[in-house]
Amino acid sequence: MQESEKESAPESDGASAPETPAEAQESTPSLEEMIRQAELKAAEHHDAWLRAKAETENVRRRAQEDIAKASRFAIERFAGELLAVKDSLEAALAAGNPSVESLKAGSELTLKQLAAAFERSALKEIDPAGEKFDPNFHQAISTVETEQEAGTVVSVLQKGYLISERVLRPALVIVAKAKD
Repeated sequence: MQESEKESAPESDGASAPETPAEAQESTPSLEEMIRQAELKAAEHHDAWLRAKAETENVRRRAQEDIAKASRFAIERFAGELLAVKDSLEAALAAGNPSVESLKAGSELTLKQLAAAFERSALKEIDPAGEKFDPNFHQAISTVETEQEAGTVVSVLQKGYLISERVLRPALVIVAKAKD
């Protein structure tokens, strides 16, 4: 009888029997459960969005602070270069009874210091005497009839300056015009 019981009893090999419709319905999440999961996921996404927005605001604010600091302290190196020039001028004025020659030598030395400070700060002089007039770098004050080619700079009234290839001040010039 043992063998007949074995034959009639279902063998259990670990596989479950097919689900009945009621069992299938129980394993499928309910509508309320699906809504709860969707709300949790939406809350996660909203939180991630808020964090990303806050991070973007922080990056923007830090960038604005960096720009403000850069503009405030951009002149610091150039100002440091000018301190030697100021010291030289003060020393010249403090001299008791300087001679014309010592004042001239001191002025030349001070001008050299200033030119060196300009060079280290990428401040270049525009001295266009004899060159073609260029309205991007020169400002014509007047024109005169001369033997020079028309449109050529005859004289420079005030030198111009470039700072890193950008015009800081155009050169004030007198330009040659064609003879009538």
